[in-house]
Amino acid sequence: MDEDEVRPKRTVPELGGSLERLSVEELEAYIETLKREIARVEAELARKRGLRDAAEALFGRRD
Repeated sequence: MDEDEVRPKRTVPELGGSLERLSVEELEAYIETLKREIARVEAELARKRGLRDAAEALFGRRD
């Protein structure tokens, strides 16, 4: 039997989920994954703010 078949596959925890069973290496990888996701969300937020600002400049601000 292959070692990969015996060892259970670990999954990325849900946000706020338990981190207790993750190894140091898995936690470090998880942090890098979260950093990439934060950067992706920040880029989308900046894009949407730019679109909103352009619309407000063209049509005026909605309050």
